[in-house]
Amino acid sequence: MSNERSKGNQDFFTRFTTKTAKVLGHAWVFAAAVAVLVIWGLSGPLLGFSDTWQLVINTSTTIVTFLMVFIIQNTQNRDTAALHLKLDAVMRELQISNAKLYEAEEEGEKELERERHRIEEQARKPN
Repeated sequence: MSNERSKGNQDFFTRFTTKTAKVLGHAWVFAAAVAVLVIWGLSGPLLGFSDTWQLVINTSTTIVTFLMVFIIQNTQNRDTAALHLKLDAVMRELQISNAKLYEAEEEGEKELERERHRIEEQARKPN
């Protein structure tokens, strides 16, 4: 499926979070955020380090952080789902039939660790 066709099938939130994450991941956005903080810091003496001056940065960073959590989680969930889909396809192509591997994302942390050790042990054994 072409990239253009798949974009047409995405819902608004998916398109929004994808574009937002891509834009906000650039170095210039980080530089702009640092510049805002520097300007805010330098304005402190001019504004007498007032409660309003502090409230502006606290409120702004809280709102941005709150919204970014949802954007990051959404893109991470989709990336993880796509990765699982691709790994499942590779496993089918290689004719790997271990059901535990196909359902690994459903396991707890301890079970995943045991399975990892088991696979490592198998890999160390000579054929």
